[in-house]
Amino acid sequence: MGLIYGCPVEDVVTGLTIQCRGWKPVYHYPNNTFFLGVGPPTLDIALVQFTKWSDGMFQIFLSKYCPFIYGHNKIKLGAQMGYCVYLLWAPSSLPHLYYTIAFPLSLLHGIPLFPKERLICGSTFKAWWNLQRMWLIRRTTSFFFAFIDCIVRQLGLSQTTFTITAKVVTEDVSKRYQQEIMDFGSTSIMFIVMSTLAMLNLFSLLVWVLKMVLWGLDYKAMEMLMSQVLLCGLMVAMNAPVYEALFFRKDKGSIPASVMFKSMVLASLVCLVPLN
Repeated sequence: MGLIYGCPVEDVVTGLTIQCRGWKPVYHYPNNTFFLGVGPPTLDIALVQFTKWSDGMFQIFLSKYCPFIYGHNKIKLGAQMGYCVYLLWAPSSLPHLYYTIAFPLSLLHGIPLFPKERLICGSTFKAWWNLQRMWLIRRTTSFFFAFIDCIVRQLGLSQTTFTITAKVVTEDVSKRYQQEIMDFGSTSIMFIVMSTLAMLNLFSLLVWVLKMVLWGLDYKAMEMLMSQVLLCGLMVAMNAPVYEALFFRKDKGSIPASVMFKSMVLASLVCLVPLN
């Protein structure tokens, strides 16, 4: 519970304010847990929640409470930058969207993006892998829509609204959550964006494989595009639950047919965009 209101993430701006007033933060992790919250059980609710959070935090960055302004000479530079890691979630969606779209399109049209030099770059592996998937989905949906909402609000074209995320969990949703199965089951526009990006990467990878099998590619062309093929393949692997929900799952957590149709049409249209 925050003390400064007028922002969807009042706890963050409250923490920044009292820290700038001289309060010292202490990390306290007691052996006995006293207060336990309820997390979002489905992907749709989780994305709505992260849209609200990233929108609110970007509002803080653009307001008088920006850590570099409000915290100047009050808290250390490292603390100011630490706040901005979270406050800039929304605009961080732009480079992620660029890479998610540019890689498959450049591969589809045979345009190399990388130089010839080589690039070296207590939980289950499935949980860790799902976390990477969630970061990809958040950065290309929730953070992007929060960025748009915040910019529109700063221009005076809309007012701040507080979105309440659902906390009701049904038995089948809880079962899928315990099995670490992503729950979709919504026609949200964020799912259309997510599915379109997944289909775009899948289409591009399949077209490249077909070109290589049917017509063949010379060694130089393959070498120039190999980094993009690997990255596009990684994107396809990370979006495996999306493809499963689009084409194979029949439960209530699958992606509706209307979303599948729209995403396939949008991805096909993007594939037809000439880049040469």
